[in-house]
Amino acid sequence: MATYEYSCAEHGMTEVDLPMGTAPQSLDCPDCGAPAKRVYSSPMVSSVDQGRMNLIDSTKATADAPQVVSSVPGGGRINSKPTPMAPPDPRLQKLPRP
Repeated sequence: MATYEYSCAEHGMTEVDLPMGTAPQSLDCPDCGAPAKRVYSSPMVSSVDQGRMNLIDSTKATADAPQVVSSVPGGGRINSKPTPMAPPDPRLQKLPRP
């Protein structure tokens, strides 16, 4: 269902919910019965979350002009300490080698 707007000269704007694509050019005003003309307006896109719109816009911008990295960021590795190795398990010595 879509909401369509109609304007009556005497009573102003009226909103009608109709199946999409079935709205006539004019509709009888529910108050006086006079013909009310259909008003074309933009869809309600302002209800979209602004954070999502910013993400979509930045994604589109990087598709055309990606940000190029010219050097490795400073700081090197994230963890400068090597990961400690687990002590060898003697049971693994008995396993067949490839």
